[in-house]
Amino acid sequence: MLLRIQYPDSKYDYVDTPTLDRLIEFRRIRQFFRPSEKKWIDISRDPVRGLGGHYSGPERRSAVS
Repeated sequence: MLLRIQYPDSKYDYVDTPTLDRLIEFRRIRQFFRPSEKKWIDISRDPVRGLGGHYSGPERRSAVS
């Protein structure tokens, strides 16, 4: 799926999901269009994709056997 993005210089483009993740991580875009909400998401203000991170608490997921 291609998603519409806007760069900081106000130019627009379409990118795939892995590219969007990298652009968000390195803050190379101003915003992207989230089709599920039918609105533009400003990466400096709105919730965006989780990029993971380190969790130091107890494991809460359990394996199904």
